[in-house]
Amino acid sequence: MKTFKVFLIGLVLSIVLFSSIFAEEARLLRFPDIHGDRIVFVYGGDLWAVSSEGGMAQRLTSFEGYEAFPKFSPDGRRIAFTAAYDGNGDVYMMPAEGGEPRRLTYRPGRGQPSGGLTLDDWVIDWFPDGKEVLFRSSRDAFPTSKLFRISSEGGFPEALKLPEAGLASFSPDGNKIAYNRKSREFRTWKRYHGGTAQDIWIYDLKTDAVERITDWKGTDNIPMWYEDKIYFTSDREHTLNLYCYDLKTKDIGKITNHKEYDVKWPGLGPGAIVYENGGDLFVLDLATEKTKKISVEVPAERILTRSTWEKVDDLIIDFSLSPSAKRGLFSARGEVFTVPEEKGEVRNLTQTPVIREIYAAWSPDGKWVAYLSERTGEYELYIRPQDGSGEEKRITYDGECYRLPPVWSPDSKKLAFSDKKLRLFYVDVDEKEPVLVDQAEVSEIYDYVWSSDSKWIAYSKNNPAYFASIHLYSLDKGKVHQITGELTDDFSPVFDPAGKYLYFISARTFSPTFSDFERTEYVYRNTRNIYLMTLQADSLSPFAPESDEEKVKEDEEKEEEEDKNKDNDKDKKKDKNKDEKKSKDIQIDFENIDQRIVGVPIKSGNYTRLAAAEDKLFYLAMPAIWEWGQSGGGQNELHMFDMKEKEEHTLISGINNYDISSKGEKIIYKSGNTYGIIDAKKGKNKVGDGKLSTSGMEMKVDPPGEWEQMFEEAWRLERDFFYDPNMHGVDWNGMKKKYGQLLPHVAHRWDLTYLIGELIGELTTSHTYVGGGKMPRSKPVNVGLLGVGFEPDKKTGFYRFKKIYKGENWEKDRRAPLTEPGVDIKEGEYLIAVNGQQVRYPANPYQYFEKTVDKQVKIKVNDKPSASDAREVTVKPVGSEYMLHYLDWVETNRKRVEEATDGRVGYIHVPNTSLWGLNEFSRSFYAQARKEGLIIDVRYNGGGMIPDMFMEHLQRKILSLWSPREGLVGRTPNVALHGHMACIINEYAGSGGDAFPYYFRELGLGPLVGTRTWGGLVGISRGLPLMDGGYVTCPEFAFINLEGEWDVENHGVDPDIEVDNRPDLVIKGDDPQLERAIQEVMKKLKEEPRTLPGRPKYPIKR
Repeated sequence: MKTFKVFLIGLVLSIVLFSSIFAEEARLLRFPDIHGDRIVFVYGGDLWAVSSEGGMAQRLTSFEGYEAFPKFSPDGRRIAFTAAYDGNGDVYMMPAEGGEPRRLTYRPGRGQPSGGLTLDDWVIDWFPDGKEVLFRSSRDAFPTSKLFRISSEGGFPEALKLPEAGLASFSPDGNKIAYNRKSREFRTWKRYHGGTAQDIWIYDLKTDAVERITDWKGTDNIPMWYEDKIYFTSDREHTLNLYCYDLKTKDIGKITNHKEYDVKWPGLGPGAIVYENGGDLFVLDLATEKTKKISVEVPAERILTRSTWEKVDDLIIDFSLSPSAKRGLFSARGEVFTVPEEKGEVRNLTQTPVIREIYAAWSPDGKWVAYLSERTGEYELYIRPQDGSGEEKRITYDGECYRLPPVWSPDSKKLAFSDKKLRLFYVDVDEKEPVLVDQAEVSEIYDYVWSSDSKWIAYSKNNPAYFASIHLYSLDKGKVHQITGELTDDFSPVFDPAGKYLYFISARTFSPTFSDFERTEYVYRNTRNIYLMTLQADSLSPFAPESDEEKVKEDEEKEEEEDKNKDNDKDKKKDKNKDEKKSKDIQIDFENIDQRIVGVPIKSGNYTRLAAAEDKLFYLAMPAIWEWGQSGGGQNELHMFDMKEKEEHTLISGINNYDISSKGEKIIYKSGNTYGIIDAKKGKNKVGDGKLSTSGMEMKVDPPGEWEQMFEEAWRLERDFFYDPNMHGVDWNGMKKKYGQLLPHVAHRWDLTYLIGELIGELTTSHTYVGGGKMPRSKPVNVGLLGVGFEPDKKTGFYRFKKIYKGENWEKDRRAPLTEPGVDIKEGEYLIAVNGQQVRYPANPYQYFEKTVDKQVKIKVNDKPSASDAREVTVKPVGSEYMLHYLDWVETNRKRVEEATDGRVGYIHVPNTSLWGLNEFSRSFYAQARKEGLIIDVRYNGGGMIPDMFMEHLQRKILSLWSPREGLVGRTPNVALHGHMACIINEYAGSGGDAFPYYFRELGLGPLVGTRTWGGLVGISRGLPLMDGGYVTCPEFAFINLEGEWDVENHGVDPDIEVDNRPDLVIKGDDPQLERAIQEVMKKLKEEPRTLPGRPKYPIKR
């Protein structure tokens, strides 16, 4: 059982006077609710209570799991709230004056995004009689969340009939609710006008009648029903304020007039509404409709803001190897560390816990470590002695945007680096004046390297076709030479240390791999090989033909004499040679240089990260088949090619990345969170060999300082990466000031996520996300699920298996526990016991399945509500039923189409436009391509990639027929629909789900049926990491239509035929959108039948 720290207000009051000495006025007070003279709110992740007049607040809870959405019971004696005490957001209840929380719900859903947290069950309200709690959950609903009711004493939750719902409020008599059909409260997108814009509806719990009462293109949300009025927040005048809908007159009036900050999370109590604004609490008197700010003080403890020592080896963002391979170099949580190979201590070179340093690089002479630091507010280049002693030296003074990793020249006098503005520079560490090398037109320049004489920089640069070409820059002449053409994709250049060759990777090998599923589908895999270019016109290829020849005696004697003379010369010049340069200036002959390219004799593959040492090449071999979400991490092999032996060797497998020492004798590798140093020799190396003790990477973390840094960096990243340099007209400096002034009040990492979300939300665009980071989290306790819908038999006290979901048991993530072979349980039977424990209503059956995911569980079942003659069955619960609910929904739709069209029309649902969507499309399209028609359903499509691959299949046309002697006439292409189509859309189809119907319409494939889509067509290509492992995303490109206009973003794709799946119709079992799509396709089949000719008469050829 959990041990909770609980606080009784009566005890706390006795020390209020003492505590006020150590108190401070608090802001960022979240999710308030009010009853009479008391307000409950969340601060620092815990529940607090305060007088409605303000003053000293009293803590109600103290636990590492976050609490949210507190709601007073109608009599004010209890508080229901959501808490993540076991890693899952569940409903809890506690006395209003403090006490131990009691858990009411146990079943996990798929999780509802909650501003950086994932809370499954949101407390919404109390039923007016105070006997039940209303909450929102994704547990039973695909594809949206629904409202549920549960007794305040616990028990089994029951779903309301509404097919989807957001926040809600009861009418005074409890017979109706005002509600939002959708929930967007945690979206970091202000002034949203797309398809999921919220309106207020009224639902009659007795008759199932619904009525829409607001119709604003933006946000109308969080309804609160008081007497004959419904209060809500709306952004009708730019900022979210409180408005009121009069049920008698149907008029809407504005109540508050906040201009700087939005009104957030209002909570309704008897005669008053409390709400957040700019981190403060305000109370609205409903009788006078006047509002006042209340000042709240909290004891100045702020436990989560105190400095602590923490290990940071789980936050390493880059690594490399010292020149002699005695130490590894790491950037982690904003600091630069060196870790010894075996002996010595871990060193923190920078020791600036509230300033971020990244991209550390060790100078070849071993003296210096270079890195980027944002201590000035912009990333500048610094160097400091490698042992941590001595002063840091600033190298650049012109930072204006995000910069990429510095690379030392071999003479340790210069550094090359690039930036977000597509520029490549080098800088002399003494002169400190960056020199512009080149500026790209397409994308950043990443792979820049130095020649051994430090006088040339090689790099690749993309052309408009996104093929890269190799370029060389001469420091002496300040001139760029492009040395490979536009028709090949060439990258990862690296100089031969002797200056004879330039090595690079290129995709030049084309051998198609045909699908074993569809013969017209093919891909090119393993197109890359390693090539070298001779830099001098008279240099031979290292792979030129060789021949063993017999030497005659006279030649041998002559060679011996010459050798003696050479030895004498060496002795005479020995002292002089010590002072000479080890390498001569590299001469490069550019005439016909592209004709002096030869391939390294290895098999083509998927190669990357090329490096060179004397007579050795190193490179990563990645898996040939790339899957969505797979970066090759843990699957890569490090290969070495010996130029003398002309042989390839595998040095180590199962790694993510690597670096080599200056002479190529040692290697540092990364595999997950394991780092090690090994010899660069052929042999049987494995992950774990030479493991470095990174656990010694510790630092003292200053949370408030770190939070301020991450806020600043998030602001800066959006400034540098956002596709519109004008920031959509937003005063971006002003936004930093507006939300930055709240930073001193951050008491929990989630507060920072909230602030950053508010900041980036001001850009009024999709795909601005924030999440992750080092948040206090409770240890998760999983709950096993059987893939069933329980129904309590209240008369007998047993639970009935009302519905058993079918899966695809041949796939692990689609397994349905009760339909697996040997599990003989039928719908209508009863659950009697779980692992020997009797299960009886009103106990929640899911509480018996804690810690059972993927474990064998013995349950007793019976075909009657009795323990007598019950049989025992062993089952293996799953951790989520989401996929089972999805499959059930899709199969229901498919059968409905099949029955309505006598099998003439097929049905495909596309859940997203990434791997899952591609797989579902392929499973269904090929099997139904010879039907007369097809309905493509992209409702609830979660996006992913641009869906041009889907369109290539859907737009195929039959080009010819082929007649065999027996069997059906064939087609070319073999898989193509020669029929009519319709596409169903709704407000939950977004991003790639916006692009899908847009392209469908552009190609003239058929009508769009449904409602306007989400409206999010800007794109992100990467998550930008923050110091503590959190991230922000930034839209780096935006959609333009072929008329040259910005399109779709913040509006969506309009349907050709608008059909809303009204709640009252869906409750009856209807799907008006699907039904209309069926009608449209069948109408087309009747009016414009599409047939292909049959086999003609065989020819007579004499």
